[in-house]
Amino acid sequence: MDDTRGTREPPDTRDRSVPGATDADGAPGALALRPLTARSVVLSTLLGHHPPQLPARALVRVGALFGTAEGTIRVALTRMVAAGDLEQRGGAYRLTDRLLARQARQDDSRAPRTRSWDGGWEIAVVTTDRRAAPERAALRQAMAALRLAELREGTWLRPANLVRPRPSVAAEQCAWLTGEPEGDPARLAARLWNLDGWAARARLLAAALDGADGPAERFTVAAASLRHLLTDPVLPARLLPPDWPGAGLRHRYDAFERDFQALLPRYAED
Repeated sequence: MDDTRGTREPPDTRDRSVPGATDADGAPGALALRPLTARSVVLSTLLGHHPPQLPARALVRVGALFGTAEGTIRVALTRMVAAGDLEQRGGAYRLTDRLLARQARQDDSRAPRTRSWDGGWEIAVVTTDRRAAPERAALRQAMAALRLAELREGTWLRPANLVRPRPSVAAEQCAWLTGEPEGDPARLAARLWNLDGWAARARLLAAALDGADGPAERFTVAAASLRHLLTDPVLPARLLPPDWPGAGLRHRYDAFERDFQALLPRYAED
């Protein structure tokens, strides 16, 4: 899905109201989803497919699920090749290396690699001086992918319960330490992440997936769910509020993914 596997970016031209959904305060509310674009349909479909390559006819037919005209999809494909998002091989389109990295991040968001937590925290402190704006932006993006939170300018941390490599931008700009807070680590986690807000939206998305009507609506909600999972801090259980909905949302997304992959071959048929 598009980062929008990348992140499937939700295919819908309207905001949808989910029956029975509530907002973060528990009042009846609507789950607002991003509008559909032809690019998001193509990118989300390829990011969610392994291997990330499909013939043009398959992408056109997926686009038709959302009322997107064939010509609009084909124009999007041409523009995405020109922008370096896709490469064309015969009649098929494939993600480029840059977007393969995005697909890997999304795959990891569905099944984060964790280890037993001994109470230690990863701490990254920026040590380079006079960083250019692009370097600062690259570091911020890398830290978000590593699921670290910023305590203050130039200081990032999280519980040391994840297994993942550090990109070079993070290794080069920071000194890395391991330590433990003197106070309550759960209070620190609640300060670093909006856990109640994340959980409230996860529950809305789970309810929307359960109540979605048809493949197009399920695709839309699943895209939003996958984007939300990218922002799950994946904390140790004892630092989370009760009934944390992360695992439940992952299970629902996995069920959607199985159904979508079973459906997809018929769109690739002549």
